[in-house]
Amino acid sequence: QVQLVESGGGLVQAGGSLRLSCAASGRILSINHMGWYRQAPGKQRELVADITRGGSTNYADAVKGRFTISRDNAKNTVYLQMNSLKPEDTAVYYCNAEVISSDYVKVDYWGKGTLVTVSS
Repeated sequence: QVQLVESGGGLVQAGGSLRLSCAASGRILSINHMGWYRQAPGKQRELVADITRGGSTNYADAVKGRFTISRDNAKNTVYLQMNSLKPEDTAVYYCNAEVISSDYVKVDYWGKGTLVTVSS
């Protein structure tokens, strides 16, 4: 009923930048928080950043000052601007959204992920 699709991942050199996008589609009334998580090989999935509908943000300590999360409520889309990338940022990045459907059901949805690889 609701689908999240990530895009923008790829291979970059250390110090470079990438911009990830996640678009939600379906019968959506509104979206509360949206966020980005990542999972590196052999590690647990961790929160990178999240943002409320009103624009309040939270960031993992490891990305503060380098990453910026934003959203376009009219397009049901969340973005993650990643600057000054480091090899330790290499991971699959997943989009998450708390979605309220047109029939007033609230559910957390996940995208399939997009791979970010940072070379040294």
